[in-house]
Amino acid sequence: MRFTLRQLQVFVAVAQHESVSRAAQSLALSQSATSTSLTELERQSDCQLFDRAGKRLALNALGRQLLPEAVALLDQAREIERLLGGKSGYGSLNVGATLTVGNYLATLLIGSFMQQHPECRVKLQVHNTAHVVQQIAHYELDLGLIEGDCQHPDIEVQPWVEDELVVFCAPQHPLARRGSASLEELTHEAWILREQGSGTRLTFDQAMRHHPRNLNIRLELEHTEAIKRAVESGLGIGCISRLALRDAFRRGSLMPVETPQLDLRRQFYFIWHRQKYQTAAMREFLEQCRALTAGVSRSDQIVLPSIV
Repeated sequence: MRFTLRQLQVFVAVAQHESVSRAAQSLALSQSATSTSLTELERQSDCQLFDRAGKRLALNALGRQLLPEAVALLDQAREIERLLGGKSGYGSLNVGATLTVGNYLATLLIGSFMQQHPECRVKLQVHNTAHVVQQIAHYELDLGLIEGDCQHPDIEVQPWVEDELVVFCAPQHPLARRGSASLEELTHEAWILREQGSGTRLTFDQAMRHHPRNLNIRLELEHTEAIKRAVESGLGIGCISRLALRDAFRRGSLMPVETPQLDLRRQFYFIWHRQKYQTAAMREFLEQCRALTAGVSRSDQIVLPSIV
């Protein structure tokens, strides 16, 4: 063969970072060694894989074609290395999750997975939907658990479990006594909402799209816990997943406000790159996620695993 696995590893890192220096840092190599490895790969193959614009390197058509093949080959090589080293089980798993899934489901799911497979190195990154989709598209994650829409042509999307948002308020709020509100009443309230780009905000905006009156959005926050604290403090009303609110509803620190005129249902999804090699760890983790939600109609009904 005209290439080595190290050369492919350098190629993938440069493709992901679009920079030799950042790729070198991620691989713990010197910048000169990284640059030499990439140059040798292109010279030996008599081809160019990047378009150079100053210090920025962008994949050309051939590079984009090579990238998924290189990522898959490196994943398989790592599994072969483990087998040759006498190590059974799983190597590593890099999961991305959106905030609701990450904070209220993924951490416990990963904890349960690691208890069963302590040899596996697992990483969890929690971001909004747009960021997780971008990471999957650039092969920076093995698997994504998201709560928003994904229309990326290179990404496989599979439904997982249904979720539902709910409008909520503080116990002392006038809507708490009634337990429900009309659209007209909602337009007069101050709102504490998630930021643009989050799956939660997308679902809320879609539910309100047929009701064009402007809302009084007092705060936009990136974290569900911050929204809950702001609503508890009486700054306004909010709308996030029932899953994130079920403990607060049980305690009575927050109160649901039913909105029959709004359809706040949505879906949680699994996503991965269509050309990503599915490792044994990916397949096992997906099976555990599906087993957890078997027979469950909505996310807040999930019985979460206990981590001892």
